[in-house]
Amino acid sequence: MTKPRTNDARPIVDENSKDRALEPFRERAADSYFTTDQGTRLPSTDDSLHGGPRGPTLMEDFHLREKLTRFDHERIPERVVHARGSAAHGYFQVYEPMAEYTRASFLQDPAVKTPVFVRFSTVVGSRGSADTVRDVRGFATKFYTDEGIFDLVGNNIPVFFIQDGIKFPDLVHAVKPEPHHEMPQAASAHDTFWDFASLTPETTHMLLWVLSDRAIPRSYRMMEGFGVHTFRLVNAAGKARFVKFHWKPLLGMHSLVWDEAQKIAGKDADFHRRDLWEAIESGAFPEWELGVQIIEEEDEHAFAFDILDATKLVPEELVPVRRIGKLTLQRNPDNFFAETEQVAFQVHNVVPGIDFTNDPLLQARLFSYLDTQLLRLGGPNFAQIPINRPVVPVHNHQQDGLAQQKIRTGRVNYHPNSLGGGCPMMAPEKLGAFVHYAEKVDGHKVRARSDSFKDHYSQATLFWSSLSDPEKAHLVRAARFELGKVESPEIRQRVIDQFSRVDSEFASRVAAGIGASVNGAKAGGAPAAMPKAGRTVAASPALSMQNTVKDSIKSRKIAFLVADGADGNEVTLVKAALLAGGAQVDVVAKALGPVTSAEGSAIAVDKSLLTVDSVMYDAVYVPGGKASVASLKTQRAAATFVQEAFRHCKPIGASGDGVDLLTAADVEDIALSDAKSGGDLVADRGVITARGASALGSFTKKLIEAIAQHRHWDREEAE
Repeated sequence: MTKPRTNDARPIVDENSKDRALEPFRERAADSYFTTDQGTRLPSTDDSLHGGPRGPTLMEDFHLREKLTRFDHERIPERVVHARGSAAHGYFQVYEPMAEYTRASFLQDPAVKTPVFVRFSTVVGSRGSADTVRDVRGFATKFYTDEGIFDLVGNNIPVFFIQDGIKFPDLVHAVKPEPHHEMPQAASAHDTFWDFASLTPETTHMLLWVLSDRAIPRSYRMMEGFGVHTFRLVNAAGKARFVKFHWKPLLGMHSLVWDEAQKIAGKDADFHRRDLWEAIESGAFPEWELGVQIIEEEDEHAFAFDILDATKLVPEELVPVRRIGKLTLQRNPDNFFAETEQVAFQVHNVVPGIDFTNDPLLQARLFSYLDTQLLRLGGPNFAQIPINRPVVPVHNHQQDGLAQQKIRTGRVNYHPNSLGGGCPMMAPEKLGAFVHYAEKVDGHKVRARSDSFKDHYSQATLFWSSLSDPEKAHLVRAARFELGKVESPEIRQRVIDQFSRVDSEFASRVAAGIGASVNGAKAGGAPAAMPKAGRTVAASPALSMQNTVKDSIKSRKIAFLVADGADGNEVTLVKAALLAGGAQVDVVAKALGPVTSAEGSAIAVDKSLLTVDSVMYDAVYVPGGKASVASLKTQRAAATFVQEAFRHCKPIGASGDGVDLLTAADVEDIALSDAKSGGDLVADRGVITARGASALGSFTKKLIEAIAQHRHWDREEAE
């Protein structure tokens, strides 16, 4: 080897290096300007190249394509994001023909069941992470229509962190485990994420959603879904309208509390996967209604926000959600890898009657999803994998490539041709050909963002203002937890500076828990832009989970705590009533095997206290029986079971001597004063007790009502 160079302007090079002749030309730059992989210096990496500030993203933007391509190919074979998922088969039926708005055939005939495959997922974590982490949840639906595949690739939150897809690699790099030590897994509670967020004001609205209860759903079956972007519907006459897609769960929206979400991750990391699988296997098929917000083209600029901005939502009070059909999941996959893991959702999979807009985040996704599949699924033939194959014939001249499944015959592989009879022929629009909407585009090529995208705080304020007091308290605690994990005081302060532009009370409550200050804090980030003139609302009740459906106990899981000597009649009667309402009941005891009731009959035990915990159930019931309750009072796990259910604001029922276990577990201060003095039935803030056998019927009715409410936040500990 040659002697190492001493000139710092030249790199040390092995003399045998094949490219050593180029090294004299490779100056070690004294600056650190941002460049492409080819060394071209760039003035910005925050905005894609558009045909006008609100125009389409241009394919000639080499920086966008290079940045996304490099990002899409970073990891194999696991998905870079949405790696941990769970899926199911089902069908979709429209309620009435939608021909006035779209020519899409699957939205016309109520008698047609369109097959679907739906994949739910977390975003940040790896395949081995837990289900119940605080995170956005993916909600991707593949419709196998008679016009080809339509993929509605969305999330359980209607907005996103960024406005332009060119920032997606930065967002994900920041939220993923930090590269120097690969920690933390599946969590945003660390410095790099909040450093990025505090320097990127457009994330503010989404931050509040992720800190809310929406980010820790009770189950996939009890969360909303959104298409996030603004799409177009186009009818047979060529008239277009803007549309936002929604999935509304028929079971309502319900969440976990953060303490139980963390404990579930240790008790059962597959909690959401298992819940979805078991619900379908038991016949409690998950259902959602497809809703649309339709906006006339002439109203595109009528709002106090830009409908093409993915960090904004359209309040339902301004544009009501019209429910147009129902999605039912009724079959679990036959093979996880072949279906759930190999399914390839692509935003560009649309059918005639559904089209795109110039949303810059959507435009980037049109490129990125296809590019990702090329690496993850081994090449261009991934559409031939059974789960990705359309239900209609495929005719084109695509050929060869890795994993080609088709054995093509004949000599023609080009168009136009005469040797193959001109086949496959081009389809006229009247026979179902996809024709892009003829939108007029006029603008200069610029790497810039529309001024209408510059308000980053008004909808964050709208979200905060729309929440109930318990939801606000949970959001504040979540912010304190997340920022309490951030080591840099400067980053914590910058976040509070951002939050102060949302709401001073919110910022003050968070700051009080993380050693930051609101008064006198320097403003961080870009100046706060005022909303543009237009339609808006000060609060949106539709954004609060407090206003969700609370009229059913279908598929709720109820734990019965028993031991030898339990009152068999009470167990039988209460269980029958809950099962009739669609709930699921597990009899839980110290050990598996039957216990003997007070009447001498056997009561089958489904789970042992060693393997389950109250965090895995929606409610707890303690039947009477002196010997049973006496035994449970000696078991610390039984007392803890009740105490945790109480602390997590879950419904709790106890009848006869079972009330004594609640007393021993120190939950009597809420609901038991009358019961202790001889009252037959007491129902107070989700704790239902009945001492007398004559009150058992009323007790069961009250318990069902309490379970339907899901949580009873009025007994929650104060902040």
